[in-house]
This record gives sequence, C-alpha cells and structure tokens, in this order.
Amino acid sequence: RAASPAIPRFWRDAESAAVRAINNPGRTTTVPCGVKYRRDGDALRCRLPSGRLLSYWDAKLDTDGSICFMGQNQTTRKWEKTETWGGRLVENIVQAISRDILMYAMRTLSHCFIVGHVHDELIIECSMDVSPDAVCEQMGRTPPWIGGLNLRADGYETMFYKKD
Repeated sequence: RAASPAIPRFWRDAESAAVRAINNPGRTTTVPCGVKYRRDGDALRCRLPSGRLLSYWDAKLDTDGSICFMGQNQTTRKWEKTETWGGRLVENIVQAISRDILMYAMRTLSHCFIVGHVHDELIIECSMDVSPDAVCEQMGRTPPWIGGLNLRADGYETMFYKKD
C-alpha cells in the first residue's frame, strides 16, 4: 500500500462512489477511472467503460455502514446477504474490464478459429503461414471505449496447446 498509494485510493474512490449511489437512488456517481455507479430499482449498477453493467442486487448500507447486497453463495448456491468493500469492488471492475478487453480482441480476431481462452490467453488454430506477430498486433489493439490504455500482446506457436 505504501509503495502504490494510488491503489488504496482507487479502493476508497470506488467504495465512496458506490455508497453515494446507494444513498442517492437515481443519481449517477463516477469513479475517477470513468466507472459509474447508479442505484436504480432493485440493484446498484456499475457501468464499465465498455458500457456493460455489473449488478449488485438489493444493495444497501448495513447498520455498520458497510455495503451489502444479495449474492449467491458459491458453496451452497443459495442467495444470501454478502458484504463488500472498495477493494472487492475494484477487483470486480478490473476483472470485468479485462474480460471486455479480451472479448474485443476476440471480435478483432473473428477471422481466426478461436478454440478456447484461458484467462487472458487465446488459443487459436490456424495454418502454418499465419504470423504470430500479426495476431499479436491485432490482439493488442486498444478498444475505442478505453482510450489511452496501452496494450501489448505476446504469443507463441506450438503444435499442441501448452501454458506458456
């Protein structure tokens, strides 16, 4: 935290924006990174730079001021009250934006035969004359909805899939 003070500041900014949105239904609050929160109807909505929404169902502030919402317990599969905080909100934001960037790359490479993906890695079957550098150049293109982000992709070719 001391080495990267912008990270805990981001946690606080995200939590503060979410709390303001919960306290002011129908009003939009913005995190400095461009993510927006809005409490409407039955959920707190987090609008990502891509326009996609994350929803926190029945979000409210608990008696101690913490953010809680109804979430599905991954073990029991039952819906239950779930607490969250700035760090977890940022984790959701980062993972969701990463997914959106990967989906943008997959659409950019729609002419390729994508057979799978593992986290941030695409698995493509193609003829031997396809240049890995050309695929990496296409995959590293920055989506128009997140200008200013510098992306770069690395790749390798192999006859059988293996983790790099």
